[in-house]
Amino acid sequence: MDWMLGWKEREDRLLASYASFASKSRGRRYPEKEHPFRSPFQRDRDRILHSAAFRRLEYKTQVFILHEGDYYRTRLTHTLEVSQIARTIGGALGLNEPLVESLALAHDLGHTPFGHAGEKVLDELMAPWGGFEHNLHALRIVDQLEMRYPDFPGLNLTWEVREGIVKHSSRYLQAKQFHNEFGITPPSLEAQVVEVADEIAYDSHDLDDALASNLVSIEEVQEIPIWKEVVDSVWKGGERDELYRHFGVRRIIDFLVWDVIKSLQNRIDKSKINHSDDVRGIETRLVDFSQSVKDLKQGLRRFLYSRVYTHYRLQQRALKSQRIIRELFYAYKQEPKLMPEHFYRRIDLEGIERVVCDYIAGMTDRYAINEYKKIFIPYEEV
Repeated sequence: MDWMLGWKEREDRLLASYASFASKSRGRRYPEKEHPFRSPFQRDRDRILHSAAFRRLEYKTQVFILHEGDYYRTRLTHTLEVSQIARTIGGALGLNEPLVESLALAHDLGHTPFGHAGEKVLDELMAPWGGFEHNLHALRIVDQLEMRYPDFPGLNLTWEVREGIVKHSSRYLQAKQFHNEFGITPPSLEAQVVEVADEIAYDSHDLDDALASNLVSIEEVQEIPIWKEVVDSVWKGGERDELYRHFGVRRIIDFLVWDVIKSLQNRIDKSKINHSDDVRGIETRLVDFSQSVKDLKQGLRRFLYSRVYTHYRLQQRALKSQRIIRELFYAYKQEPKLMPEHFYRRIDLEGIERVVCDYIAGMTDRYAINEYKKIFIPYEEV
């Protein structure tokens, strides 16, 4: 029976030839004995899922600050949505789903509190000491900062998961300290699928949250070309109400997923990809939308930037968030013992700025706000 097969046999039976096989993994920094019924990528997934950094995503901003309402996405719900989309694409193409899931669950581990506003100010503060970028920081988390095992630092993930995490970064080519270990070729198809799934999730769900918050109206959204083509052309439900919004967001996700699957299969066939090594031999990434869909999607991105991300309400919140992070940074730098002992005792080894950066980046929105109040607001209970 299939369920009695070992993980190596299941991979041989189920995966396409161009997938990343766990049995051919480049291994871990610290060798470990193989698990009898979980593949190395399944173990990586489980280690990420049980990490403190993953749990903190529940209280980190996606676009809307957590206390503004229970409906809006957080980094955790966004991560789970990316995982679902990525597994759908990966499964349809015979890729290694545990690797896809590991990368999806890890892709936002390095995010700061308060979303990209928090990342921007932390990057500015850290500019003299190498800057800050959340994907590069995610590798630091899984390699060093998570302390859960007595035999090694970090989570000791496989090379393939670590490569996918760090190459998700837009700054990877400039991050030369990683090039000797990971090279500069495109990552696995599984990692590329997660990148596209991330785009699909945040484009569609940021639009959904913007509608739910009344930042934009349904009439405005109806003017977006992709909405006209994918939603209004097939809507038969009558009144354009909340159900219409849910229908529209679901249709866009389905449309984009189908396009990625068809486009990738065409590129695999055209490029004669038969092995995972073939993927790394191609200069450009294989997982992408067709050109016509890419053009439609660009219209949605322009709408989100012009009407949502730059909306004055979000800009006000970003300004407040950045002030919190900036003032906490200087306070901890001036008085390191405001941080927990296991942080400030690393200062001699790693420098005060990087330790403060690690501490702040790991905070949830709620924790950062409470720390700010305790340090700067008179009479706040400590």
